Amino acid sequence: MPSKVVVAGVGMIPFAKPGASAAYHEMGAEAGRLALADAGLGYDAIEQAYAGFVYGASAAGQKAIYRLGMTGIPIVNVNNNCSTGSTALFLARQAIASGVADCVLALGFEQMKRARSARPSPTGRARSRISTRSRIGWSKPKAFPSRSDISAARALLT
Repeated sequence: MPSKVVVAGVGMIPFAKPGASAAYHEMGAEAGRLALADAGLGYDAIEQAYAGFVYGASAAGQKAIYRLGMTGIPIVNVNNNCSTGSTALFLARQAIASGVADCVLALGFEQMKRARSARPSPTGRARSRISTRSRIGWSKPKAFPSRSDISAARALLT
């Protein structure tokens, strides 16, 4: 088992505001190309790949890495929320340290969407509750059952 694992190349593309970046697979492929160039390697040297992303289709890693080449290597999609990138790097390191592979690509990418400013309530009641409370204080909204309704429901259950 190798005692030392090294990061041979790094590639990074500029961050952009949500909605202003290229498509995720284009950004991921470009970062991969830059990392391979920095390492002085061709894609044919890569034996496995780990693609980290949170907001994307289930095979987003394949879509990004296939733009580098299609050599039949295993591509593992990694989603671990805030630690996705470090998890992809850890798995790549683990593959080399265990002797499973000699050269592995760890890739992380994300395409953020512009958020909507007025998100509707999934129940449709939040807006009416807020407007009711702002007009007449903290009185109980009519959408909630009264004490007598709760007592009647308990009587039916016993």
